[in-house]
Amino acid sequence: MMKRLPFFGLLSPRSPMKGLIEHYMKIDECLNIIKDALECYVKGSEVCREFDELSNEIDDIEAHADKIKRNIRNHLPKRLFMAVDKTLFLNYTRGQDNILDAAQEALHWLGMRRMEVPAEFQKPIIDFMDQVSTTAKLLQPALENTVKIVHGEALDREVCKEKFRKIRDQRDRVSREKKVLISKIYNAELDFKDIYQLILFIECLSEMAKNCETCSDTLRAMIAR
Repeated sequence: MMKRLPFFGLLSPRSPMKGLIEHYMKIDECLNIIKDALECYVKGSEVCREFDELSNEIDDIEAHADKIKRNIRNHLPKRLFMAVDKTLFLNYTRGQDNILDAAQEALHWLGMRRMEVPAEFQKPIIDFMDQVSTTAKLLQPALENTVKIVHGEALDREVCKEKFRKIRDQRDRVSREKKVLISKIYNAELDFKDIYQLILFIECLSEMAKNCETCSDTLRAMIAR
């Protein structure tokens, strides 16, 4: 039976898994920027930086993250030296990249045209963004713990699985809140363009949380026996 060896074994000083943590930090970076951009947009605040400037920052972060992703994929060891299935690894990189793509798409829809967000929806939308951010932030400790298990630095899989469960539960909460929020927006006395724009923005935020859960499921498969 062929046994998998630690990433790169003795042949590489750098683990591809640790590159995933570097890539994740770009997600963490973009979360605060989206929050700032959203608050500026819905409140029309003049003290915040311009929405376009913040949107451009997201584009720059996404471009940098793409470079990290390409570098990881271009320097993968031979399949024999990979501690996890290569397909799972590539699926995870795709899922994590999709989180950033959804964030970029969310700001794209918000900036499609300037609209005034009704006061009744300002706080609920910002709160929804916070729930999505919580989901994404829960992915970091799950990823870091998985890397430790894969590298033999940690052995307790149950601790790691509990982190996966937290992501799933948080994702479920986001789904429930999305349905309530979209229903209220759809039934509001707003111009149809405004309704369409807000709903697509919320759908993109929800997609971020969904991709976090997908990443979590892939990590769980990596440590499964």
